[in-house]
Amino acid sequence: MTETQFLTRPDGNRIAYCATPGRQPGVLFCGGFKSDMTGSKAMALETAARMRGSAFVRFDYFGHGQSDGRFLDGSIGRWKDDTLAVLGSICRGPQIIVGSSMGGWLATLAALAMPEKVAGLVLIAPALDFTEDLMWARMSEAQRATLLNDGILREPSDYSDQPYEYTLKLITEGREHGILKAGIAFDRPVRILQGMQDPDVPYQHAVKTIEAFRGDDTRLTLIKDGDHRLSRPQDLELLVETVWSLML
Repeated sequence: MTETQFLTRPDGNRIAYCATPGRQPGVLFCGGFKSDMTGSKAMALETAARMRGSAFVRFDYFGHGQSDGRFLDGSIGRWKDDTLAVLGSICRGPQIIVGSSMGGWLATLAALAMPEKVAGLVLIAPALDFTEDLMWARMSEAQRATLLNDGILREPSDYSDQPYEYTLKLITEGREHGILKAGIAFDRPVRILQGMQDPDVPYQHAVKTIEAFRGDDTRLTLIKDGDHRLSRPQDLELLVETVWSLML
């Protein structure tokens, strides 16, 4: 397994990452909300990169995995800055950025901020603007009241024994980074993989996302029996094929 290294941010907190050397364009993987860089999609891509001789980088955002910081102190802006720091300091040459769920939002924000470093995007169940469209909009009045009064909302998680914790800061700060309504001016290839049985990011949100991209080379693949994780062997095979198809 690739050795974990650390990138120190200006505030002294360290971002954990693993970098596999290889030819360009490289691949940068951006994980999801409360995920880390050891997930099945990240590791499948690293294995494929080694076999193909391609450069590959995976990392943990502030408050995630092996990186410093407390998760509840994180925000979309902070995690965007972490992504840009890795893209700018660790990745060499152009990158295919792969973003899963929240990572799809961060990958897109990074592509808009540093288009010269991005050769294409592969987005898996992309949760662009999720804090507003998929969280706040779905909350009951009671949940919103709890969040506004207490500054935090705890909800059961389908992916962990521990509850998901959402802060009011996550919602309010997330509004500063919304991009779907204005449209996304990105003219390089974009591929979206979306499960139609996804309870967290409905496939209709993926349709809304592809409509927001203004570039012509943008394609959406719907997996009829796919869930949010898209981590079954056939899903991972599709992911690898999709990523490397952009390098031809």
